[in-house]
Amino acid sequence: MQNAIFVSIFISILCPCIGVFLVLRRYSMIGDTLSHSSLAGITIGLLYHQNPILGAFVFTSICGALIEFLRIYFKKYTDLILTIVLSLSVGTAITIISSGKLHANADSFMFGSILTVTKFDMIMVLILSIISVISLILLYHQMIYIVYDEEAAKIAGVKVRLINYVFSILVASAISISIRIVGVLVLSSMISLPVATALQLEKGFKITLIFSIVFSVIDIMLGLFASYYLNVAPGGFTALLSVAVLILVLIGKKIYINVSKIHSDQNEIPC
Repeated sequence: MQNAIFVSIFISILCPCIGVFLVLRRYSMIGDTLSHSSLAGITIGLLYHQNPILGAFVFTSICGALIEFLRIYFKKYTDLILTIVLSLSVGTAITIISSGKLHANADSFMFGSILTVTKFDMIMVLILSIISVISLILLYHQMIYIVYDEEAAKIAGVKVRLINYVFSILVASAISISIRIVGVLVLSSMISLPVATALQLEKGFKITLIFSIVFSVIDIMLGLFASYYLNVAPGGFTALLSVAVLILVLIGKKIYINVSKIHSDQNEIPC
């Protein structure tokens, strides 16, 4: 449980930092595609008796780079690119699992498990998180420029292609460190839902990023402890809590708007 808490803290910070750029670029489905791609990396790692998180990171990085490469040939068909990569990764995972050569259980990676987090996983999570955060800090201004206007960024001299490849690796890093706790099937919810919740506040980019992290911490930590006592998979329950928090924020926003409108109407009534 202590190992799980350690990993969850890094997940709750890193995922929304990556997710806010994906959501604002309308690329949230890339997170879903790469999270499913990680399953192929896990099975490859288990097949060759290597660390599955390392396998997930390597294969997901390759898939992320492949998405950027295919954008050259399918500029107007982003959804088609995701279908191609998803078919490749899921097909690879199913083929390896069904071959009977996989002498390990991959179910814990699909649904998330608290008890499977090892000290080696903690070390890998720490290293990947530090590298990812440093990269985000160094590329922060260029990535914001790309988010709001990619073509203008190219004209301004920003190396868009290179940064997109680097960002794909950062997404792969966030996904690979989250697999143990959240699981492959609902991993994309941790990337997108806290950001979706923070966007309802309608604040600037930095405030949205900060609140994305706040909501992510709330979702993951509540999901982790609740799943421990309820004896359910942490990934699925955390996803449910993320949706519940989003709904509560939407309801609270609606109430606030209605109350503000009533006060505004009352102030307009002449004495």
